[in-house]
Amino acid sequence: MGERLSGGNVAIALLANSIATGCALYALILVFAPVSGAHFNPAVSMIAALGKKLSWWEAAAYTGAQLAGAFVGVAAAHIMFGEPLFFVSQHERTGAAQWWAEGVATFCLLVVILGTVRLGLPAIAAAVGAYIIGAYWFTASTSFANPAVTLARSASDTFAGIRPADAPAFIVMQLLGALAAYALMN
Repeated sequence: MGERLSGGNVAIALLANSIATGCALYALILVFAPVSGAHFNPAVSMIAALGKKLSWWEAAAYTGAQLAGAFVGVAAAHIMFGEPLFFVSQHERTGAAQWWAEGVATFCLLVVILGTVRLGLPAIAAAVGAYIIGAYWFTASTSFANPAVTLARSASDTFAGIRPADAPAFIVMQLLGALAAYALMN
């Protein structure tokens, strides 16, 4: 919707997408934390398994659910806006600056999560939502910071998409960023 309403102004589309994503993430974390720990991100689940908060089997199961949920989300959005269910993204996101941005984005996201755990769920939800809004703007990649989202966005040729060929480097950097955050915070 942000892309449609922006009239071609990329800054307005980015602003709309960042605010919508951050606010929705805040609400979803509050709703789903009691159910699943609000694990929407395979990088977060991997760090939880490293920290022995989840078993590796649980982290793998969460990752499967996260991937399925991400693709269901893409399909739902496409249906709402009259787009094909899935269509391969042509949005190029590649190069050292983009890859580094994804590592930084995921590193910072995990630092925010690990740093606010002691403050409780409302603080975590607010901090993560606010961080994502900001990270859209301070990273060259617009801060996917989530391997499941990266893969799902390769099936959406929209403002938010990523070419499938560009996704593997993003995912590698996301996982490296998460590991670096874990090393720093533990």
